[in-house]
Amino acid sequence: MSTSVSPAQLAPTDASTADSACGSTPVPRRENLADLVDTYGSTVQLPSTPWLVRLELKQPRHDVRSLSEGTRLLKRLTDIVVSVVMLVVLAPVMAVVALLVRLTSPGPVIFRQERVGLNLRRPRTDRRQRTDLVPPGNEERRTKNSDRRQESGYGQPFVLYKFRTMRNDAERNGAQFAQKGDPRVTSVGRFLRKTRLDELPQLWNVLKGEMSLVGPRPERPVFIEELSREIPDYLQRLGLKPGLTGVAQVVNGYDNDIESFRRKVAFDLLYLQNCCFRNDVKILLRTIRVVLTGSGAL
Repeated sequence: MSTSVSPAQLAPTDASTADSACGSTPVPRRENLADLVDTYGSTVQLPSTPWLVRLELKQPRHDVRSLSEGTRLLKRLTDIVVSVVMLVVLAPVMAVVALLVRLTSPGPVIFRQERVGLNLRRPRTDRRQRTDLVPPGNEERRTKNSDRRQESGYGQPFVLYKFRTMRNDAERNGAQFAQKGDPRVTSVGRFLRKTRLDELPQLWNVLKGEMSLVGPRPERPVFIEELSREIPDYLQRLGLKPGLTGVAQVVNGYDNDIESFRRKVAFDLLYLQNCCFRNDVKILLRTIRVVLTGSGAL
């Protein structure tokens, strides 16, 4: 039985006889929905009743499916071919960017930072603890990296490469999210962020197999610890290799507050549930548009 009620009817309604409810809610970011449908329109069915959202009367749970061996192999082959081609073709551009960074700001050209990648252990969600990790099943085969992953409690750590866009002392007061108009960002760095050129060195991460061209963006361990407490199912993002770009990047832009991170997680989980080569191509094409227009940059 389904029951539709207005706010005025909530009090007298007998909730014990209803197993679902429909409620009116505003849609303040409907342009995101349009972008999402454009990206996934061929693979996602979106039954819609204007201004109504159906809510199940139970705690939501995301079930992130594993990629098939064929999809995984095709994704890796694409990563290798595209990253090699782009590293060769864009080598002159990267050389110019490196020179600009060197001449305009003291400090290293390449910024290195530890990020968390693929979690080889499948996340689980239960009612007592919304996000948890399943212990590894084979203790004898654990490598040094696996030990490190066990210590972090999240996923495989790796060193991410970027062109430096902030002052060399940007984190003298500790780790913090970048904000719009962040004074720590250099003048050249602002241009690099707007055009996403600062991310080009991550093609090396893709070639090494630490990242993929498309996937959830990798995050720092210190931020993962904080965000996993604030956002249900956040750790589910680690069920797939992190990406150079993703749905959240072409739709949501940069994240600078908890609400933008919540939206990013929703987009990432949708990608994980619908990951396929065709969608990766769509996302890469959308990324080119974002790079050319500079949309969503801080």
